[in-house]
Amino acid sequence: MSSQPGTVVVLAGGLSHERDVSLRSGRRVAQALRDQGLSVIEADVTRGLADLLASTPDAVVFPVLHGGDGEDGSLREVLDLFGVPYVGSTGPASQRAFDKSICTPLLEVSKPAQVALPNSVFRELGAQALVAALVERLGLPLMVKPNRSGSALGCTKVSVAEALPAAMVAAYAYGEMAVIEQFIEGTEVAVTVVDTGDGPRALPAVEIRPRSGVYDYTARYTAGETRFICPAELDDEVARACAELALRVHDQLGLRDLSRTDIIVGADGPVFIETNVSPGMTETSLVPLAVEAAGEDFGRLCAALVRQAYRRGPSGVRG
Repeated sequence: MSSQPGTVVVLAGGLSHERDVSLRSGRRVAQALRDQGLSVIEADVTRGLADLLASTPDAVVFPVLHGGDGEDGSLREVLDLFGVPYVGSTGPASQRAFDKSICTPLLEVSKPAQVALPNSVFRELGAQALVAALVERLGLPLMVKPNRSGSALGCTKVSVAEALPAAMVAAYAYGEMAVIEQFIEGTEVAVTVVDTGDGPRALPAVEIRPRSGVYDYTARYTAGETRFICPAELDDEVARACAELALRVHDQLGLRDLSRTDIIVGADGPVFIETNVSPGMTETSLVPLAVEAAGEDFGRLCAALVRQAYRRGPSGVRG
């Protein structure tokens, strides 16, 4: 085994609803790594992937797959099975982070009250009975979202009880489980955590100001639809609290290398919303903005993560 990776296989695309975003992320990461002098192959999740990995000496995978199999840990389990090192969290840790109905209850941080309901229960008990109970327990407004989806797909803010059934149906379009939680009013920020070998550290928070007032799919991936401020316009104490929250999430979920935690700074301070083990890397994505605000080079950071994954070798780790 050489001291340097032979080829970086940037995995992007996949079959989730976020395929197009993943492809854009993959192209950016691939070019950044090439600019650092690394040999790069861009690949999708196809029948030929196993042969590609087997025939590529000293390969390291950089997964940039969003949603579904790309973030739920299953692909990372397969990479472990193949004995191929990769950037990012292990399969079990990714699963904990990706499923909102698992992730939020696990964390010992400030977080919204949440109820998770499968589609079968919603159909059998009926909307009328559930709406009254949900509103009584959680209050209004509410946020309804699929438990296993990203990029705000299937997410709806509900301000009146009558709108809750339609929001549930919209969430079920992306999976069998919907998460209903308190809507936290405040400033939305995202904090990236990176670890290139010296321990996890938080990059400057990115403040998110969508023109529409809602950070939905269009606001996320359409240039000009959202204003991003980095570093976020927060008091130093609040900014530190956001960084500490993101670091606690990274630690409590057993994540490694790279994560991005979304936070609402409400009246009582930072509140956890969700975390992401394979964050977007497009022109309008938050991680590259945070890297730039930290005075670092995106390509050098990606290359450092690749070299660390290569030194670490295949995970073979359960946890």
